[in-house]
Amino acid sequence: MRRNRVFAVFFGTLVAGVTVARAEQVYDIDPAHTAAHFAVRHMMVSTVRGQMGKVTGTVFLDPEDVTRSRVEAVIDATGIDTREPKRDEHLRSPDFLDTAKYPSITFKSKRVIKLAEDKYQVVGDLTIKGITKEVTLDVEGVPRPFVDPFGKERMGGTARTRINRQDFGVSFHKVMDNGGLLVGNEVDVTIDVEVVRRK
Repeated sequence: MRRNRVFAVFFGTLVAGVTVARAEQVYDIDPAHTAAHFAVRHMMVSTVRGQMGKVTGTVFLDPEDVTRSRVEAVIDATGIDTREPKRDEHLRSPDFLDTAKYPSITFKSKRVIKLAEDKYQVVGDLTIKGITKEVTLDVEGVPRPFVDPFGKERMGGTARTRINRQDFGVSFHKVMDNGGLLVGNEVDVTIDVEVVRRK
């Protein structure tokens, strides 16, 4: 009798797990329609804007409860582009991202918080230069899947956050004669993302 009861509990747990797995929808980030942008102050008088390289990753969507969804993303740091080759080369150097040693930037979500319809906070671990810190992404525009003219189911949104580059070991530091920084410490990050449901 006890064996039957244990078997029933095990089987019930297994079925429940299968049900959860089936409820989860998997979407792949579409690199052709996704971009990670950044902006940082230069000499306290202007803002330098740029774009990182290819963005890939996966969204695991729970359509019944978005707060149980998950996100994993990888950004190609070697593809950094500020429209100035010499500056880009410097940004790839050990002074900044050291892309020869750390070619990728990664993000892995830990929890999703719903603020309002189509507005969420995604809290997760951001890793730059091998250093991982928890950050919060403010996200708008998800999740409303639609079918494009080619029969693919898509979603899209925009994520924003602000980080301190020093927290991630991006420690290039030059002080001007007025006491200001040549390159600001705070970096504004914007990611425009489009995802396609995996078949």
